[in-house]
Amino acid sequence: MREEILPAEIAAPVFISPYLEPYPEPWPVPVGISARHIHLTQRDLEELFGPGYQLTPAKPLSQPGQYAAQETLTLVGPKGVLEEVRILGPCRPYNQVELSGTDAYQLGLDPPIRDSGDLDGTPGIVLVGPRGSVDLPFGVIKAAPHLHLDPATARQHGLEDGDRLQILAEGEKEVVFNNVLVRVSRDYLPDFHLDTDEANAAGIRQGQQVLVIAKRLLPA
Repeated sequence: MREEILPAEIAAPVFISPYLEPYPEPWPVPVGISARHIHLTQRDLEELFGPGYQLTPAKPLSQPGQYAAQETLTLVGPKGVLEEVRILGPCRPYNQVELSGTDAYQLGLDPPIRDSGDLDGTPGIVLVGPRGSVDLPFGVIKAAPHLHLDPATARQHGLEDGDRLQILAEGEKEVVFNNVLVRVSRDYLPDFHLDTDEANAAGIRQGQQVLVIAKRLLPA
């Protein structure tokens, strides 16, 4: 005789890991979706646009003081070209080109998934502007998902810069993002950053709320 399965026996299993400390109450953060973009040094900005050139802010971003500039560049890779790729400002101490996997494939590149600023061993690319070009020897990445937090919010949830989290995006696909890097600064507002490929695959929209469900106890 076949044993009857009671409702309590078919409840969803609970995922348990010794490396994660679940939050008793998951807490929400908004999503910011980043399309391909470029961060430039002032020196290379002038190489591309002319001596003394300054970026022209066009649209503020989710983080205070950050903006999408009016200026764009052409990216030239081993097997393809991407035109009108937006520069983000203000200028930084290093050059960095952030692409989705789809963008990288079109250019003929295979950049690693990295945290911002971790550029050792990354591929290079040629940047073409209206007044010149710059051949970057390295600096192309697929940006790892990361969470910006202000210090007060970080303290509230027992977090410090460099911690790692598990984040749940609810919905039809219900995707869990593991090993999400926490970035804490007085200049930040809470914002979970994904690229366009990641957001599309998970069915996530700009500004959607996701849930921080656990803190990682050991380094990745």
